[in-house]
Amino acid sequence: MSRKNIETRNRILESTWRLLETDPGNDVRMSDIAKEAGISRQAVYLHFPKRADLLVATTRYLDEVRDIDARLAASRAAKTGLERLDAFIQAWGNYIPEIYGVAKALLAMKDQDEEAYNAWQGRMQAVREGCEAAINALDRDGMLTNALSKKEATDLLWTMLSVRNWEQFRSECNWTQARYIDVTKASARKVLVADGA
Repeated sequence: MSRKNIETRNRILESTWRLLETDPGNDVRMSDIAKEAGISRQAVYLHFPKRADLLVATTRYLDEVRDIDARLAASRAAKTGLERLDAFIQAWGNYIPEIYGVAKALLAMKDQDEEAYNAWQGRMQAVREGCEAAINALDRDGMLTNALSKKEATDLLWTMLSVRNWEQFRSECNWTQARYIDVTKASARKVLVADGA
């Protein structure tokens, strides 16, 4: 891809990101993105034939710009299961507000658009893998509760960390971001860690 094409592609992704963050969940059209990027609608379609393609690319671009790997480094390098659990909740929980506009758009599209559904599932599968790694670390340390199987514990943590739950606490309940993180960590420890561990 030529430098000009890469610059145009990045301008489209930046414009998409900006529009989605301005009004999360708003139905941003390809023509809106083209106008924001200062290019023709046809140019947007040349780079991204479908809106879902653009949204998937925008999520990946966000991960690159926001350096998701660096954010997850503490979780991946944690020495204990408890450290890994807390670090993963911290990393993902604080990343949600930064990707909320794109996440909200994918959530709005996923029931009518198979590609958006697949894009959303792919994104959430990556989060599930992080949850599973934290649960496996707790289990390795002998700290996982006996009340849940590893799969059930992963299911529970994954659900606790869902974008919709974050949205409920932040938007509907008016919790601060710091309170959301603190309570989620404490709740996860209470239900996932064995008594006396």
